[in-house]
Amino acid sequence: MFVFGLFTPFPRIALRTGRGAALAAWTLLGAAAWAQEGGGGLSLKLRATPMLAEAVARDGPTPLFATGDRVTGRDQLDTVIEGNAELRRPGLTLQADRMTYDEATDLAAAQGSVRVNSRGNLYSGPEGAIRVQSMRGFVLQPTYRLLANGGYGQGERIDFIDPDRATLSNADYTTCRPQKPGQTPDWILRARRLDIDQELGEGHAEGATLEFKGMPLIPIPSMSFPLTERRQSGWLPPTIGLDNTSGLNLAVPYYWNIAPNRDATLIPQVMSKRGVDLGGQFRYLESNYSGIVEANLLPSDQLRHRTRWGFFDRHNGTFDTGIDGVGPLGLNLNLNRVSDDNYWLDFPRRGLSLTTRLLANDASLSWTRGDFAVQARTLKWQVLTDPLSPILPPYDRSPELSGRWAHRNGWGGLDYAVETDYTRFQGLPLLTGQPNAQREYVQAQLARPFAQPWGFFTPAAQVHASRYSFSAPLADGSSSLGRTIPTLSLDSGLIFEREASYFGRAFRQTLEPRLKYVYTPYRNQSLIPNYDTGPYDFNFATIWADNAFVGHDRIADNNLLTAGLTSRLLDPATGAEAVRLGIAQRYRFAAQQVTLPGGAPSGKGVSDMMLGASINWDRQWGLDSVLQYDPNKNQSTRTTLGGRYSPGEYRTLSAAYRRERDLNTRQFDISGQWPLDDWGQGPRRWYGVGRLNYDMVSRKPVDAVLGVEYDAGCWIGRFVFSKLQTGTGTANKSIMFQLEFIGFSRVGVNPLRTLRENIPNYHLLRQETVVPSRFSNYD
Repeated sequence: MFVFGLFTPFPRIALRTGRGAALAAWTLLGAAAWAQEGGGGLSLKLRATPMLAEAVARDGPTPLFATGDRVTGRDQLDTVIEGNAELRRPGLTLQADRMTYDEATDLAAAQGSVRVNSRGNLYSGPEGAIRVQSMRGFVLQPTYRLLANGGYGQGERIDFIDPDRATLSNADYTTCRPQKPGQTPDWILRARRLDIDQELGEGHAEGATLEFKGMPLIPIPSMSFPLTERRQSGWLPPTIGLDNTSGLNLAVPYYWNIAPNRDATLIPQVMSKRGVDLGGQFRYLESNYSGIVEANLLPSDQLRHRTRWGFFDRHNGTFDTGIDGVGPLGLNLNLNRVSDDNYWLDFPRRGLSLTTRLLANDASLSWTRGDFAVQARTLKWQVLTDPLSPILPPYDRSPELSGRWAHRNGWGGLDYAVETDYTRFQGLPLLTGQPNAQREYVQAQLARPFAQPWGFFTPAAQVHASRYSFSAPLADGSSSLGRTIPTLSLDSGLIFEREASYFGRAFRQTLEPRLKYVYTPYRNQSLIPNYDTGPYDFNFATIWADNAFVGHDRIADNNLLTAGLTSRLLDPATGAEAVRLGIAQRYRFAAQQVTLPGGAPSGKGVSDMMLGASINWDRQWGLDSVLQYDPNKNQSTRTTLGGRYSPGEYRTLSAAYRRERDLNTRQFDISGQWPLDDWGQGPRRWYGVGRLNYDMVSRKPVDAVLGVEYDAGCWIGRFVFSKLQTGTGTANKSIMFQLEFIGFSRVGVNPLRTLRENIPNYHLLRQETVVPSRFSNYD
């Protein structure tokens, strides 16, 4: 075998050897290789590198090496290589039975068993010709395999435009590997023309047909598809769905990859029962702000006989004012508007917040500098009314102006804060039964924490002063009211630790008792209307709160002591919490008199007892439980039990039980993802997915999701049925079927959003992959 090297622009040599001989000659490596400090002799300097470079240099001609059983040539004209012929340069290898290289045109003509390796992408055929430096040329009757996603196929001819782009004629494409030689892949795309763009990471097919299991699935006049995980502009495969409110749905989305940090999706859709709907989504991400906008327009709904629309916007971030001394301002938007009250019933999967009938339209502008923060905000609500389940609209806030100054560890170790707020509440007095109002309040806090590793002690004082101006007189004839209410508190706790061992496992065990006393004198607040206040949910966090209400229209009178005890088992090496046990209870020295309209006061004595346990013994098992126990009635008021078991990917089970005696509710919830053929040594293909929320009082399911997934290796099938309750006695039922062709696209209705929202710890059967190295196909 003969080996020699060529490097432009130096003269080449042509040597002849006998077949099977072992001879190597390296010539003329380039001017840089001749340089030597202090002399003109040959000095080849090698530079160390921690890894091979994936990118191939394109700045000018690169060295060209040739090997073969027999090599002949004419100086600066041509070279003929016969038997195991090979030409190699960085990023490109050409192999054939016979090869002729023309130096003037840089054209290598190859015959017999032609094989091209261009940066890991493989092409082969009986004959071809390629300009070596520019990678321009062709191969006849090619077969190919792409490095990025393993896609492969064949065609009549492939024309190389440059190292990144190629065009195939009458070609096919798939990522499926036939189980037997000569067997047709499960899915295959046949196209009159197939363009491959490695730089953009996309393919484009014209005059194509997608076949599945030997049957034509859908004709595709023109479409683009990704070769990598990078986003690409183009038409997406059509989606088809069926539900009980809109009938058969057909959508043909177009994806526009505007920039690496911006994209848009346009979604024209035809609904058999309603008509044509136009939808879209726009997303953007910058260094200091991000957002998403969604909109839909149904010009003529054939069922409702009106125009339907929805608009949803999220924006969070900051912008520079350009004013010295001011700096950036924060801007946050949460906008949600729909055309009518029935929108959430007819289109429950649209928008960003249609899980509730209260749609917030919230905009705020904020500024922060050191210990100071100010905000201007406006909040308006759209209420989607339901005659079978009426709700009282919340008050709009337009405007709401607030400021806060807070400093920690100040003079003498004190923590102090002052908060002020002005809000104008606007509603419909005929519905609310009370006048609109303007409210100003100031709340000042002072605390002195004493903290040590073994415990803490924090005395604190607070003063809340507020004033109201009403749009109409109250029952006593007054048009304004004011109040000032102080609060004193003492919070303390100890932390004990010891080394312990349970079930053969070493732990650091803690014992953490806590006591907190709160005193707030009684002030009569019964004349003040309620604009933004509600009772705290009674739990392990709020049992320690100074005020029993959230909001500022009621400040509860308190003379109470809260006691709690927590014990934890911690991993001594990582600090991970394996077990947490807790108990807490309040004792009121005097009855609470301040209540909300229609509320009942809390009596003197002990409150309900909170008991909780959380166990995360390892990564597979988890258990959480909370019990609210009424010692006066000797019965539980509320019980919550939840557990999960996740031994590995695609294996997760979750179950929860909830009971509230006062509301007469008992619900059981179970969900999971699990292999259905999890036995033997063969590959797992079938997976069950689902969730059931069951009302044990009415003995009816509330929400239900049930489906199967099938992983065939190169394609995934999903069939999911969902029944999601949208109102009293109403539910949306839908059937979702999807075929995901790995390395190509998805066809059908995407159920992944439904599965993620309903199944905790749900895993995709295919995660994003990393493009392999070009050296993985190096030969």
